[in-house]
Amino acid sequence: MAVLDQLTSQQAIDLENKYGAHNYHPLPVVLTKGEGVYVWDVEGKKYYDFLSAYSAVNQGHCHPKIVNAMTNQAQTLTLTSRAFYNDMLGKFEKFASEFFGFDKLLPMNTGAEAVETALKICRKWAYEVKGIHENDAEIIVCENNFHGRTTTIISFSNDPVAREHFGPYTKGFIKIEYDNLEALEKALKSSKNIAGFLVEPIQGEAGVYVPSADYLAKAKALCEAHNVLFIADEVQTGIARTGRLLATCGNCNCENKNCSGTPEVKPDILILGKALSGGVYPVSAVLANDPIMNVIRPGNHGSTFGGNPVAAAVAIAALEVIRDEKLAENAFVLGELFRSELNKYIETSNIVKLVRGKGLLNAIVINDSEDSDTAWNICLALRDHGLLAKPTHGNIIRFAPPLVMTENQLLDCVSIITKTLKAFEK
Repeated sequence: MAVLDQLTSQQAIDLENKYGAHNYHPLPVVLTKGEGVYVWDVEGKKYYDFLSAYSAVNQGHCHPKIVNAMTNQAQTLTLTSRAFYNDMLGKFEKFASEFFGFDKLLPMNTGAEAVETALKICRKWAYEVKGIHENDAEIIVCENNFHGRTTTIISFSNDPVAREHFGPYTKGFIKIEYDNLEALEKALKSSKNIAGFLVEPIQGEAGVYVPSADYLAKAKALCEAHNVLFIADEVQTGIARTGRLLATCGNCNCENKNCSGTPEVKPDILILGKALSGGVYPVSAVLANDPIMNVIRPGNHGSTFGGNPVAAAVAIAALEVIRDEKLAENAFVLGELFRSELNKYIETSNIVKLVRGKGLLNAIVINDSEDSDTAWNICLALRDHGLLAKPTHGNIIRFAPPLVMTENQLLDCVSIITKTLKAFEK
């Protein structure tokens, strides 16, 4: 079989199963093309994408401005490493730092790399600024978190599939219940060695679990009172996904006058990835102000590809699309509509317990046990009806379409979802 031969869906699936590590369990659909809110499989069937590559494709598939930025830069200069300066990285660092309201940016490639980077910065700050003794720093994290799958990150995961048989694990983390201010305060008071609190503004992989309205603001205040860094992992929730530029929105550039119901929080360290590139290239970043970021000096941390010219050009274009097309505002309005329409259906449903979320990051909870295959079978039926989504935690289905979706498209998707769910009513 030649590399360029057109494959059937089954041939493509068989190739992956034979030659690829089995580290994912994809929905059985093989995609070959994407544009805006749509994707097509190799047989030519068209689908609404309701996952957006786990919120990496907020700007829609193959957005022409972002793709053009990538191809133009790729034809000029792709990689220098950080051994030399290039003429794009500084532009990106300035643009993104001002865009999100921080002094400095440290560029990386993937979300997990950015989380690891933030942990290293936090620990170094703890030793050099806060005065914690070397190797004694502890970082508070939340149960049911998802920050990636590196060895350090799975050390504080409680997902047995991601964690088991990968030890020994990295020490220095304290796990507390999410959305529990008393637990946070108790942990902060338990030791003088607490360096940081790492938290997702919304727990996406846990099933789009949205905390209490004042949780983040009060958590940040507690961290400030104990001289502890508040670290926001916005790899999935950032870049307009929740109806605000950031879910924390400490420096909101989205001009969205409708999103003022949640108190604003300015993280000490902000972690971004996924839609920072619009899904066309791996780009992630950690942002912080000088008193924190200046602990990083030459040789402390780096990446051959981090901050390369293509990544810089792509990220600038991706953020300009978010701003110019007012995608945070669109996500807010369509998210309200989506939950309203789903709640109308849920009032008379016995298959769906509830819908929850913010902006266009939402989930429905299926009225079945976590170890059942009902949610998976619903997603197969949604696929057959032209909409792609994926279960998480067994009985939860996450819905996260590209933010360029229109109201008519959203209502069409709601119709597909409710029609599919009705076939599973008990």
